[in-house]
Amino acid sequence: MPVKTYKPYTPSRRQMTTADFSALTTDKPEKKLTKGLRKSGGRNNTGRVMVRHIGGGHKRKYRLIDFKRDKVGVPGRVASIEYDPNRSARISLVVYKDGDKRYILHPVGLNVGDQVMAGPQAEPKVGNALPLAKIPEGTFIHNLELIPGKGGQLVRSAGGQAQLAGKDGDYCHVKLPSGEIRLLSSRCIATIGQVSNIENEGIVIGKAGRNRNLGIKPTVRGTAMNAVDHPLGGGRGKSKGGNHPRSPWNQLAKGLKTRRKKKTWSWMIVADRRRSKSR
Repeated sequence: MPVKTYKPYTPSRRQMTTADFSALTTDKPEKKLTKGLRKSGGRNNTGRVMVRHIGGGHKRKYRLIDFKRDKVGVPGRVASIEYDPNRSARISLVVYKDGDKRYILHPVGLNVGDQVMAGPQAEPKVGNALPLAKIPEGTFIHNLELIPGKGGQLVRSAGGQAQLAGKDGDYCHVKLPSGEIRLLSSRCIATIGQVSNIENEGIVIGKAGRNRNLGIKPTVRGTAMNAVDHPLGGGRGKSKGGNHPRSPWNQLAKGLKTRRKKKTWSWMIVADRRRSKSR
């Protein structure tokens, strides 16, 4: 799906790019597979702001995506490729042989009319979901489960793909997009192929108003604040304050390791993503 550029008739249009949506086959979602989406404004159930810079944005309907792929052994046909405002990837509407309809993440190379299936008996081809034990080594996969039966949690954004590097008994070595290699149970389900909309990383927002449409409010730099408001604030003129980048709560923002050393899943990380990139 190519990226669309514009004539620079305004300063913001000069840099702005958008997807041309040429691969989409419909502009209306399946009504039964949508539900209302309430805005949180970054607040929790007590009304306190937990995540800053969230607010406004265009009204959306949430599309119910089948991350579990638990329709085992039932073939389905891809009926349409659609836009989802809640994620960077495109989605596919799959109509199964028994009449059931579900949305799945659309992988590269899957077309309208193609058949998909989930389960241990499915072929290892694009769009099919299988346990890692049944997938050939070296295959590129997405929508990976961390816990068998819980549903896909890893590699779900546009252009994402992991690689099944090897198998070792009840566990498989999977290389993630970050470069991290980790162990996953061979019973975990994964979908074959790469997530669609690869060109998403080349999209340039171009203007502040477009971010507001996405529900992202402006961020004020800490150095632009007063000393009473931020650890980096204050000073005479434009100054970094002789301080390392840090949050308003004085937490170092770059390089500080915040992961708990005794975290339950730490032993499953075979190669750290930072070490693997430096090699």
